[in-house]
Amino acid sequence: MNGTVELKTERLVLRRHTADDAEKLYERFGKDDRMHKYIGRNPYATLKRAKFTVESFLNSYNDDEFYGWAIEYENELIGTIGAYDSADNREFIDIGVSIASKYWGKGFATEAVKAVTGYLKTTGYNTIKAWCASDNIGSRKVLEKSGYVLKSTDKNALDIDGRIYDRMDFEYKEELDE
Repeated sequence: MNGTVELKTERLVLRRHTADDAEKLYERFGKDDRMHKYIGRNPYATLKRAKFTVESFLNSYNDDEFYGWAIEYENELIGTIGAYDSADNREFIDIGVSIASKYWGKGFATEAVKAVTGYLKTTGYNTIKAWCASDNIGSRKVLEKSGYVLKSTDKNALDIDGRIYDRMDFEYKEELDE
């Protein structure tokens, strides 16, 4: 079974998005500049754009190769996580997570990344990857705690709103998870 299926962890429910998520994502992500500081794009910048983004998620759920979840904690939408940029031959897929700033530092991102990584391991991808900007210490820690190891650093590879960062590329290593 592939595609976005509901996943549960000790504290979280990772579920498909619903149309009701758009306004919450706009409020918690779109209006908070910290949420897109290291990615340079804000798919929730306006309510209209948030609705369009969520609608694109909803339209993609029929595709068994689409992986996109809303992250809930105590019935509250606190983040998103997805896997994307996959190779046609299932050689690799990238994972990305965002947690609303109110919930930073509580281990939610690590918990979600571990859950999605575990699921993706069952879908036939040979390699699960992730990247972050060099200054994004929080994301780096999440990846390392989730069993990802730094594979390479591309100097000055990211230009995000005029700020230049090194791009740190990570790969999941199963033996670290055992």
